Amino acid sequence: MSEISQERIYAFEQQLYLEEKSRSTVKKYVLAIRRLAEYLEGEELSKQRLLQYREKLLGTKKAQTVNGILSAINAFLDFCSCSEMKVKFLKVQKQTFIDEGRELTREEYERLLAAARQSGRKRIYMLMLTLGSTGIQISELQYITVQAAKAGRTEIRLKGKIRSVVFPKKLCRRLLKYAAAAGIEEGCIFQTKNGNIPDRSNIWRELKQFCMTAGVNPTKVFPHNFRRLFARAFYAVEKNLAHLADVLGHSRIETTRIYVAVSAASHERILTRMGLIL
Repeated sequence: MSEISQERIYAFEQQLYLEEKSRSTVKKYVLAIRRLAEYLEGEELSKQRLLQYREKLLGTKKAQTVNGILSAINAFLDFCSCSEMKVKFLKVQKQTFIDEGRELTREEYERLLAAARQSGRKRIYMLMLTLGSTGIQISELQYITVQAAKAGRTEIRLKGKIRSVVFPKKLCRRLLKYAAAAGIEEGCIFQTKNGNIPDRSNIWRELKQFCMTAGVNPTKVFPHNFRRLFARAFYAVEKNLAHLADVLGHSRIETTRIYVAVSAASHERILTRMGLIL
């Protein structure tokens, strides 16, 4: 295969959109190919160079991150009809316990909400409340509309999947009150001054601003961690993994299982309560 041209990268990007990949996935895949092109420095792409690149990545990145990059590269190779050059993923041992240092606890969630409320930043407060109490993803904010809040549920259509998300009644009242105060009579409740849906990176930065006031480690505060908190809280009430998978929109229950994994410290407390050491 010849060198990776900008025209080919652009064509790959357009194909990803045609395949209905999410905007974040397209951005991640295109970035991975651009960095591969930078590494090659105009050289011809070959299986040998890809294997060398995999080793280089492994020297600076975690295995899971490397596999994510390889997924993008292999998709690009399929697009270029060069499937024979695809490289194998790294074998990663299944993680039994979650990293407690990255787990957002309920208490920390409540402190973040309190900090946002005290600051008067109503939009980010309502956004955290919505993420935490529904388990939706940032890419699904467009479905949190005035009409949905009135109905108490919304239908999310993304990546060829359709699922219903039910809102707690208390959240519906809060959302409608917030929308009325903001002068939003219809459409998406979470809007910028220009009427656009808040950008993922901007939401990320806003969340980080409350960490010091709330006394929460910034590494724990990112949008997807609110989804994980919802999953753990849901599973604690109803220990039905299949139901939770449906609520989150997971195709594979193995994915859901990761969300409700416990930390090693929590597991140790369970062992102690069992009282089998006599």
